[in-house]
Amino acid sequence: MVAGQPTFSAHVDLDEVVGVAAALVAVDTSNPPGGERPALPALDAALGRWVERRTEVEPEPGRVSLVVDVAHPDGPGDRPRLLVNGHLDVVPARPDAWASDPFEPTVRDGRLYGRGAADMKGGIAAAICALDVLARAGVAPACDLTFHLVADEEVGGGLGTAALLDAGLLRGDACLVPEPTGMACCIAERGLLQGHVTVHGRPGHASRPDEGASAIAAAAAMVGALHGRRFGAAAEHPLLGRTTCNVGTIEGGSGLNVVAETCRFGVDRRVLPGATAESTEAELQAHLATVPLAPGVRWEWQRRVFGEASELDPSAPFLGRVAAAVASATGAPAAMIGMSFTTDARFVRNQAGIPAVVCGPGDVAQAHVVDEWVSLERLAQATAAYAALFAAFDGA
Repeated sequence: MVAGQPTFSAHVDLDEVVGVAAALVAVDTSNPPGGERPALPALDAALGRWVERRTEVEPEPGRVSLVVDVAHPDGPGDRPRLLVNGHLDVVPARPDAWASDPFEPTVRDGRLYGRGAADMKGGIAAAICALDVLARAGVAPACDLTFHLVADEEVGGGLGTAALLDAGLLRGDACLVPEPTGMACCIAERGLLQGHVTVHGRPGHASRPDEGASAIAAAAAMVGALHGRRFGAAAEHPLLGRTTCNVGTIEGGSGLNVVAETCRFGVDRRVLPGATAESTEAELQAHLATVPLAPGVRWEWQRRVFGEASELDPSAPFLGRVAAAVASATGAPAAMIGMSFTTDARFVRNQAGIPAVVCGPGDVAQAHVVDEWVSLERLAQATAAYAALFAAFDGA
């Protein structure tokens, strides 16, 4: 326990937290195809008596984000507002690869297994149950609280947090994002550019390949020039390292006996703070333009999604509040980390100008994997830490 920081661990009802997390995991919110509405009944049941105002934002049918203003036990007042942003969608799972059904949550060996247990329904459950912890402890939050339980984060957030931003609902003094960090405080994350390169060649008979211009052969040269390349200056970001480039998909050709007329491959670039969509695409396209190609071959680039990198000043007072709350629950200083991937915290930091810390009970090593799990011990620690944060965040 940290001096001056209360501990709420004794007031955590682990069965309650696991029950809420399991109820959320049991709802298949795979994205793609996407569809978060079925998760709303579980959220409404968990939030129950805490709801002061409930708003649904549905930019496309079934793609729902839930905004809940929490009723303060002392009634209206002049208090800072703390946002809790968590995404309801999960990446798809192949049931045949799992030891048990990914959407039938299972507790064994001190872990809750199921798709979304770590990323990030366990973190959402801990944040909701922290309200009950405060009630049992007889402590009122020092702030007003708003939960943003959003759609679409796994494929860019355009139908989720970005839609809340467009609707003018991203308003607050600070934001907690309970993504999986192993209870470390993440204050920086890379951005990403994803898109496709389509290569056009000239078809011909497979028995005379030199008379055609293979789009697959050209694409292979381009893939070799891109995959694993580190763009930009040699200097590394202290928390994020360097840029990366991955070619993750490829498809092309129409038959074994035809020189391929088209080929398409997908690119994922991770970028550092300061990079824009335009600068990142310009780098990529300029490098592709240096690849020697056969006469008659042409290519085009199409962006799928861009998300900026983001970071929080390490001296931000809110970071100190989160770190102290984590230390009070875990008994150890909170680590400060960066993440190689991107979260919805970028909208909060970059567009809304709100300080955001990413800190949650899951481990990033469990995100998107087969037999995903979250530790029950971490769930309990997160619930106590969030209660401590809610009790301490007074905007000072």
